[in-house]
Amino acid sequence: MGQAAGRPGATERAAPSGGSQPAGAIPVVLSTASVFPERTPDAFELASRAGYDGIEVMVTADPVSQDPDVLRRLADYHGIPVLAVHSPCLLITQRVWGREPWPKLIRAAEVAGKLGAKVVVVHPPFRWQREYVRDFEAGLARTQAETDVLFAVENIYPLRAGSAEVTAFAPHWNPVELDCPHVTLDLSHTAVSDSDALEMADKLGSRLAHVHLADGTKPGLPDEHLVPGRGNQPCAELLGRLGGMGYRGVVVVEITTRRALSTQERYADLEESLEFARHHLRAASALA
Repeated sequence: MGQAAGRPGATERAAPSGGSQPAGAIPVVLSTASVFPERTPDAFELASRAGYDGIEVMVTADPVSQDPDVLRRLADYHGIPVLAVHSPCLLITQRVWGREPWPKLIRAAEVAGKLGAKVVVVHPPFRWQREYVRDFEAGLARTQAETDVLFAVENIYPLRAGSAEVTAFAPHWNPVELDCPHVTLDLSHTAVSDSDALEMADKLGSRLAHVHLADGTKPGLPDEHLVPGRGNQPCAELLGRLGGMGYRGVVVVEITTRRALSTQERYADLEESLEFARHHLRAASALA
């Protein structure tokens, strides 16, 4: 990633603009997916510059995202810990770390453990992964029993055509309906599925282990992953409720910046997202 005009280098960093977190505050973390098409090392640099509390690594075809030793060096250099790992379970990452889903989850947990991360994000199986579907809930319980890292199943979405609903995921796209102890709630996905994010959070209760903060405007694809506050999802309201729910996880900014015309424009979106999250978390804390 090249130096943008007026941008600090590795030896001359700008003061973080997101502000410092009070003791005991919920950490606000940047997903490496938020800097695509830039790469994993760029996410660490931008997160450090903005003042994020940590990183969630999306494991992709980028070799850096798969290598715990390199990730550790990046974390140490930038002073940005890896607090979560997103396993390679997207359609575009089906061949990363092989095709078999359980070894991929185990490897993701091993990477997370080496980095000190507490959560591995996992999607429900695709329907065509029939054996994985049949064993998903029981297998996840067995795998969870072997590690302290939490496997947090993320809400996805169905596709709707008129009154018909079709989904590529099974046993269900909505982990509220699954027998899994830990869940990731993604607010861009609630927009696509036309779900009530606050109702989902209430139903999950203590099962809510992880939050992907983004926004969306309407049901159906595309999955927008907008800067929070630019859509119609209850991003502020959810942040305001987390403390009262006894939430012990982190808030992960997972937006799309792929249309940004420059690094500075991308950075501005990351900065705005961090400030949004910090503002509403602090406001809720002040009212508690």
